[in-house]
Amino acid sequence: MKRTLLLGEMFLLGIILVSVSGCVTPTASEHAEQLQSAADRKMTVGIVQKEIRKDMTQAEVAGILGSPNIVTRDKEGIETWIYDKIAREVSYSTGSRGIVSIIIGEKATGATSQTQRTLTIIIKFQEGVVSDFSYHSSTF
Repeated sequence: MKRTLLLGEMFLLGIILVSVSGCVTPTASEHAEQLQSAADRKMTVGIVQKEIRKDMTQAEVAGILGSPNIVTRDKEGIETWIYDKIAREVSYSTGSRGIVSIIIGEKATGATSQTQRTLTIIIKFQEGVVSDFSYHSSTF
């Protein structure tokens, strides 16, 4: 006697096939490149220390660091650019069985880790050139 697959069995088989075919996973660096905030991670204290100097023009600073978050000008005509970046990175690891384990009924295991980084850069311009700059970085 021929047996036909029920809709539920076909669905379960489809999910298993899709999850097994997806076993080739990208590397961590490939995942990181896909994140929208990848450009923000390139702004570091090292870039500020190495690239930003007194007497640079505003165009040169913008070419290195991009657009600031805040721009102010005081009554003496000193323009201040503030770059304030916050990055929160979450890493997680799961068992190698992934979704197949959940469908079969096994309990999935894993671990997560979180790190937050901040970088604040303050650049003062007088007559269109850098007159002073400072920065603060923290990781927790």
